[in-house]
Amino acid sequence: MNVDQSLRTAVKQAAEALFGQPLSTIQLQPTNAEFEGSHTVVCFPLTKLSRKGPEETARLVGDYLVQHAGIVSRYNVVKGFLNLVLSDQVWVDVLRAIVANPNYGQLPDNGQEIMIEYSSPNTNKPLHLGHLRNNFLGWSVSEIYKNNGYIVHKVQIINDRGIHICKSMAAWKLYGDGETPRSTNMKGDHLVGKYYVEFDKAYKAQMAALITKGASEEEAAKQAPIMQLASDMLRKWEQKDPDTVALWQTMNGWVYEGFSATYARMGVDFDKLYYESDTYLLGRDEVLKGVEKGIFFKKDDGSVWVDLTADGLDQKVLLRSDGTSVYMTQDIGTAILRFRDFPKIMGQVYTVGNEQEYHFKVLFLILGKLGYEWAKQCFHLSYGMVDLPTGKMKSREGTVVDADELMEEMYEDAEKQSRELGKLDEMSSDEAKRLFNMVGLGALKFFLLKVDPKKRMMFDPQESIQLQGFTGPFIQYTHARIRSIVRKAESLDLQVSAADLNGVTALEPAEREALQVLSVFENKVQEAAREYAPSIIANYAYDLAKEYNKFYQNIPIFNETDTNKLKFRIALSQSIANSIKRAMHMLGIEVPERM
Repeated sequence: MNVDQSLRTAVKQAAEALFGQPLSTIQLQPTNAEFEGSHTVVCFPLTKLSRKGPEETARLVGDYLVQHAGIVSRYNVVKGFLNLVLSDQVWVDVLRAIVANPNYGQLPDNGQEIMIEYSSPNTNKPLHLGHLRNNFLGWSVSEIYKNNGYIVHKVQIINDRGIHICKSMAAWKLYGDGETPRSTNMKGDHLVGKYYVEFDKAYKAQMAALITKGASEEEAAKQAPIMQLASDMLRKWEQKDPDTVALWQTMNGWVYEGFSATYARMGVDFDKLYYESDTYLLGRDEVLKGVEKGIFFKKDDGSVWVDLTADGLDQKVLLRSDGTSVYMTQDIGTAILRFRDFPKIMGQVYTVGNEQEYHFKVLFLILGKLGYEWAKQCFHLSYGMVDLPTGKMKSREGTVVDADELMEEMYEDAEKQSRELGKLDEMSSDEAKRLFNMVGLGALKFFLLKVDPKKRMMFDPQESIQLQGFTGPFIQYTHARIRSIVRKAESLDLQVSAADLNGVTALEPAEREALQVLSVFENKVQEAAREYAPSIIANYAYDLAKEYNKFYQNIPIFNETDTNKLKFRIALSQSIANSIKRAMHMLGIEVPERM
């Protein structure tokens, strides 16, 4: 039963019966917590039909609904807001419909396809805390769209070429002495990241020495020998120099092995990988075609630019004077290739930090100027950076919070907490390890996803792991508690179907309030997709778990002697557990059967 839809229909009928005119739109919203009711009708727009004040209009509609709609038991009016209290039978019917639908929270297939990009790392360093928010956000939005009935293509572009990887290559060539992941017992991405940091140290030292000798800072930046080596490597790579390409392949291979291990632990995956080394040439060809068509222009030094001043922006370089490509060139090629590979997609979502908002604004403008109508279907899922109590991360200086290390620390914190609380009774060693990983990773994911993506956030590992409060472990623990209740019901042979719920006619307030939250799950799934915001699902899961705990503390279950009420409460518990599990899955978080 769709409560919102039933109410909208009833209010339309009331308006036509009372005021003699049809009502095209209805403003329906959740009732403010300080007033009685579950749904509120905003009656100010109805005054145009009633030709009466908002309060009198609200009372007229309220009286009509109580007398004729059959779903409203009483109401209260606050100014022009009509707060409705629905009959208990409505909520019984809601639960019956949810019990009858094993896929509650999963909307029907709509036949539409969408592509969502996330992760998209550079191959010169390991993944860090910022990448965790990116991956968890992109993967979660993908799952939310799946639950909205879309076919989702999860992709990433691996930035495997350019000056960044050449910096790591240059430093390894100068200082590596043949080191490999095997010889150092380091993950490949960590080893390559080590030389990215070494490059920065050497570069700063060489610049300082040149400045001491009288060079300007700009001159020193260009003349530093290690930067010249990296720039030379980039030119040689684009010219397909065999030795340079071989070193590039070797070091990128180390990184890919490291990334794969990290992604596996994170629990994220991809349907297709794109590589900048494959797409930048297509982008370069498009840029050169744009020059021929007069869309772009060349400067005297041979560099290619686009003039976006008429669009309120500035000029943007697309090819350097030496002919090498920039990020924009690659992104042009990648976008075109993706729409060729997946011509049915209705849009493409880029999960990238908000420091790149200008970049994507430019990208979408350029694609439109090149004549690609689908440029209007591209969306930048912009998100804020993650801060720590110790300050901002800087990968060049080696001060980032490594993703592998952070996940391991969260595992250890979950183990420590579980042992201190004595939560490991009757668990095997393997079950306990799985629980530690589930709780540690769940705490991390939930904390990073519960905040609106657009907001910058502070990550607090100790707060995230707590069993009480707005945390993943609190919701996981609630699910485990409900599952223990369901197991007990099963042991008593209390199997409940939708048909078993007919005998309940009156509900307790805690039952009604839990059902109100449960009933809006599908609305929240749709809202989360519209807003590209897993935080909506995270907040919903928390609200549902919180309401269930209120219910659990106030309403007896197995002490209930009325069989109809007992079955109703078991069905309500099972339905809430199912919805928590589905909601948490959309966040990439597993929930335990026992905890």
